[in-house]
Amino acid sequence: MAVTGLGARGRIGFALLASAVVAVCTTAQATERAASRAADSRGASAVKTAAPAPRAAEPRAKPAAAARSAASARESVSTPRAAASGARAPAPAARAAAVPAARAAGSSSPRDAAAPNPRAAAAAARAAAAPTRVKAVERAPQAADGRASRAAPTRASRVVVAGQRNGRMVKASFAPRAVEPARPSIGQAIGLHLTEDPLDLRSSVAMVIDQQTGETLYSKNPEAVLPIASITKVMTAMVVLDAGLSMHEMVEITEADRDTERHTGSRLQIGARLSRGELMQLSLMSSENRAAAALGRAYPGGSSAFVAAMNAKAQSVGMVDSRFADPTGLSSGNMSNARDLARLVRAAYGYPEIRTYSTATDLTVDTGYRQLTFRTTNRLVDDPAWSIGMQKTGFISEAGKCLVMQARVDGRSVIMVLLDAREGQARFADAQRLRRWVAENPRIETTVRADTRS
Repeated sequence: MAVTGLGARGRIGFALLASAVVAVCTTAQATERAASRAADSRGASAVKTAAPAPRAAEPRAKPAAAARSAASARESVSTPRAAASGARAPAPAARAAAVPAARAAGSSSPRDAAAPNPRAAAAAARAAAAPTRVKAVERAPQAADGRASRAAPTRASRVVVAGQRNGRMVKASFAPRAVEPARPSIGQAIGLHLTEDPLDLRSSVAMVIDQQTGETLYSKNPEAVLPIASITKVMTAMVVLDAGLSMHEMVEITEADRDTERHTGSRLQIGARLSRGELMQLSLMSSENRAAAALGRAYPGGSSAFVAAMNAKAQSVGMVDSRFADPTGLSSGNMSNARDLARLVRAAYGYPEIRTYSTATDLTVDTGYRQLTFRTTNRLVDDPAWSIGMQKTGFISEAGKCLVMQARVDGRSVIMVLLDAREGQARFADAQRLRRWVAENPRIETTVRADTRS
């Protein structure tokens, strides 16, 4: 090293300083080598004398904690020289992570964690390599504003399981199934739900008439012709009763009664035998489709003759805007409007069997295989606030939720018709609104219709 610009005394002083620095460095290196040999000898002794920890006592660390513990153990094994040479102490998080490793190795104090311990490192590595379960959720596509898009069908969550099998990583994925959105009813498709009414009904079609006088008390889209679903079974019961067939005759459920249009299930298995009266009550009270199909099939002339009799009966009671396609109501070809259905309920109320069967709360039958208990589909029948003389519910996707009833409201016999309700309980809530409205406005007639102008 050349030193310029200094006097003689300066050059001598600088030389003495350099000699002192060299001496200090040489002494430090010698000290470091001695400390390293001492640390290696202590580590070997600790490995020989450490008692093996039982496997059952090894703590099951979480993957993240185990990974930190393994990293700390590896650092303590690979850097004994730094610890012995007076290097900076590890961070508090590293010292805390070294404590479990020291305990797993049988150490009596956290200070011993600085010594190399292969057993602790191996235990931490095994815990870190344990199989994990990861759940990945596929969300619906999002629109530009960040909200989930309603147009695309939603998907169920997908579960991905990762683990080891025979020493190899295995990843299994359960593919989600697309959830198709519910099909809109015909009333929704043609905009009937956009009709505003003072009661804010959820049904797109509603009507209340005085049973005695025929006076219309409330109506909403009364001329709209829509599918009527299982309201059809009221006409089925009328045609069977008009034929004078025995209610005690046994009828067997056959393959011909199976639903081949919508593939709905039934608790009445093929081969079950019930009386005609039991089948009629199940079709009116519980809306049992196989029971209604068996009634039509057991009619003189079969199902085709039965459907013809249904349409003839509709004309005889003044249902000029209605037609029927099957005895169950599963076909969307069973169509009517609120005004015609009010005429149907008025005519059906004249049959004692229909009044009794439709307002029963439950029925237990012996099918020949076992005993089954069926219950009503109309929760208002059990409501003590209601006095219902006849009722029927219905639902298919094209028709929405439907309900027809004869009831006493504030001392007056009224007929209620509700078609194409959107939610499951909306038709019953609408019936409650109409009941209160009739009680509060006994002489006010209200009619609302959809705006059909283009």
